Amino acid sequence: MLVVVSIIGVLAGISYPSIAAGIDSVRMRSATDSVSSILNGAVDHADRRQQPVEIVIAARENTIALISNEPGFQRRLKLPDGIRIESIYPEIPEEEGPRRLIVMPGSTVPGIGVQLVNQHGAHRRVRLDPMTGFPRVETVSEGK
Repeated sequence: MLVVVSIIGVLAGISYPSIAAGIDSVRMRSATDSVSSILNGAVDHADRRQQPVEIVIAARENTIALISNEPGFQRRLKLPDGIRIESIYPEIPEEEGPRRLIVMPGSTVPGIGVQLVNQHGAHRRVRLDPMTGFPRVETVSEGK
């Protein structure tokens, strides 16, 4: 019985890092999909309702919010534990506080990007393409 329990313990110890990395990978994919969805929602709401939508990206609070003049419309995304907003592109030197952008109906979408990082150092960037208005997800290498 002691041998069986020790074998199970060794197998659990060996497989834990790969299971943790898999969970972090799923969490990162889910977070980038959520960021992509909320940015797409801002563009879609501005075009369909013909109302400006403000995007507020707060890296310190790890949130992205959409605000509009329409009564009752406010969307807020809080990123999951283990995932944080590393940077917002284009970078503005000495910027303090949340980044605020406005999506106007019928106009060009702001070319912004939100770079996320997980606790293992994996980076992903979600960019709003100004030409198409759709978000794109990019995997970022360590050197960039």
